[in-house]
Amino acid sequence: MTDASDANTVAGRDGRLKAGLKARYARERRFKLYGVLAVCVAISFLLLLLGRIIEQGHTAFYSNQITVPVYLDPARIDRTYPQGTNFQQMVAQQQLARMGITDDAQGSVTTAYRTLLSSELKFEAADLIRNDPSLVGQTVEITAPVSDEADLYYKGKVTRAIAADERRLTDRQMDWLDEMKASGAVKTGFNSELFTNGDSTEPELAGVLGAVVGSALMLLVTALIAIPLGVGAAVYLEEFSRKGRITDLIEVNINNLAAVPSIVYGLLGVVLFINWAHLPRSSPLVGGLVLALMALPTIIIATRSALKAVPPSIREAALAMGASRTQTVFHHVLPLAMPGVMTGTIISMAHALGETAPLLLIGMVSFVPGIPGAITEPAGALPSLVYIWENASERAFHERTAAAIMVLLTFMVVMNAAAILLRRRFERRW
Repeated sequence: MTDASDANTVAGRDGRLKAGLKARYARERRFKLYGVLAVCVAISFLLLLLGRIIEQGHTAFYSNQITVPVYLDPARIDRTYPQGTNFQQMVAQQQLARMGITDDAQGSVTTAYRTLLSSELKFEAADLIRNDPSLVGQTVEITAPVSDEADLYYKGKVTRAIAADERRLTDRQMDWLDEMKASGAVKTGFNSELFTNGDSTEPELAGVLGAVVGSALMLLVTALIAIPLGVGAAVYLEEFSRKGRITDLIEVNINNLAAVPSIVYGLLGVVLFINWAHLPRSSPLVGGLVLALMALPTIIIATRSALKAVPPSIREAALAMGASRTQTVFHHVLPLAMPGVMTGTIISMAHALGETAPLLLIGMVSFVPGIPGAITEPAGALPSLVYIWENASERAFHERTAAAIMVLLTFMVVMNAAAILLRRRFERRW
């Protein structure tokens, strides 16, 4: 009787153990499933975001240009100052005459046709005459972009289905654009001006080169200041400083600074670098200094974590072999911690590249048409350019906003890839 009850007890305990294991494995499978679902949802949102950006911005990478014959009328062109001639008006009148269209007394027909031509046409014509004044009095072919609204029409973003009061092009202007396309005067090609021009008030002429150069100069200043100071401060705090109240206070403040909103650093930059130090406003120098202040806490925290991860036995072995404290840190500990240091640097630089609020406060939201040639010259930056273009009234700037975001993401990927390759080089070396 006793043997039977013991057997029943053992069987019951085994059954409970098996049931518990089964429930535990089921919870583990559900947890893994939740993790996979979370990853899938995150990837789906990322793909949705990238897809929307590409859908809106891919049309900015090609443009439409028109080639028209122009009679350079000597009566209307000053050879000494050709850029003062209204070439758009001249081309519009000649094109209307070729089509047999008579203008009214107010010149509204010529004005309507002229709005289909980009202002770049007058610069192209002026350059031709400046380089060869003998062309005046002859008929030459000039190639220039069409206007922003005409470009949107050829890209299918402005159609006749849109109500007339909701678009800038009239039906008659659309007819003219169709005739230009049918005659072969309009060609579609890669928009190289997007990568070779600076900012412009004309959407068809606006480019990202000025902002790219400004961002590169700004990050150069940030890296040259933040990385040495951040790594040096972390090495001192972790390896050389004595633990005490002052060190604890510094550590608490560094952790707090890492959580300070970026706009506060912008206010600090205005007060410290512009109002007090009188550094040039809207320059990559000021932008780099502000972003360096913002990146310092991240670099210090990441570097200290990397130094803590180095086994104490490395320090003990170096000291036992007769190395000094400085030799131990810089010849053994820091090289082993370098991959972690590079990771913190990558994160801080990527964060700095995408910051907008500090740049708005120090004036880098201003319209800067040229390409900066030094860190003290006024410049734009890719994040501020995105902000400016998205708030522009012209519809053509919106596709260029998405294109600028794509350029910014590419810039960030290239920068991070270079840093990762450098980090792996340190890992293989050590």
